[in-house]
Amino acid sequence: MPTTSLGTVVAENAIRFLGHDTHQHDEPHLVYVVTGSARLTADDRQWRIGRNEALWLAPRVPHALRVDPGGMALGPLLDPADQPRCRLQPLGVIPALTEVMTTALGAAPTTPEQVEPFRQALGRVLRGISRQYFTVVLPVHPTVRALAREALRTPAATLESLAERHRMSARQVQRVFLDETGLPFTRWRNRARMNAAVEHLRGGGELTAAARAAGYATRAGLLRALSRESGVPVNALTADAVGALGGG
Repeated sequence: MPTTSLGTVVAENAIRFLGHDTHQHDEPHLVYVVTGSARLTADDRQWRIGRNEALWLAPRVPHALRVDPGGMALGPLLDPADQPRCRLQPLGVIPALTEVMTTALGAAPTTPEQVEPFRQALGRVLRGISRQYFTVVLPVHPTVRALAREALRTPAATLESLAERHRMSARQVQRVFLDETGLPFTRWRNRARMNAAVEHLRGGGELTAAARAAGYATRAGLLRALSRESGVPVNALTADAVGALGGG
């Protein structure tokens, strides 16, 4: 029997190696790739999740998962209080999360009493990394709110191109951002991107990976942006970014 076929020996666990068709959960849900890669489809979009990466789903989000040959994914349900900031929140590689998931894989809890400590540990990691460092709120205006979410998915897109796709003028979008978030569009997006980087750092990631997760081309670019917005000197951020930003 090929090694890759061994994952189907225990039928009830085969979904870890194959994936599953569209379904949803009443609780928040984590899709974590142990090895290989997987593709998750939800909201008419597809996410590719690589080794040790995770995607955090809100309750009742219909989704389907396909695990690539040789891969394995786990899908723990979370405490109802541990909600992502949006319907689907990509987490990238978070070392603290990997530590909990690796321990859970080895311990193989089965009963509710055994599972609960791991659920609590996941919640602590997720709550710790998801606290906003810079205050960022989504606009209330429905079209601009959709534009804002697209802006975070496509960091290279300009305000003008986003506004055109959503059939608004850049001036209209800018006015809504100022009225409803207190920030001009560019600063709003930069703060949201830096929050993603801080999230990664709080989870034990290093600066280069945090920059990549937040859409910055270089580690130096992230450090300069963080320094400008927080007032913390670049050298302090380089030495200990989490500590310099006020700890985890």
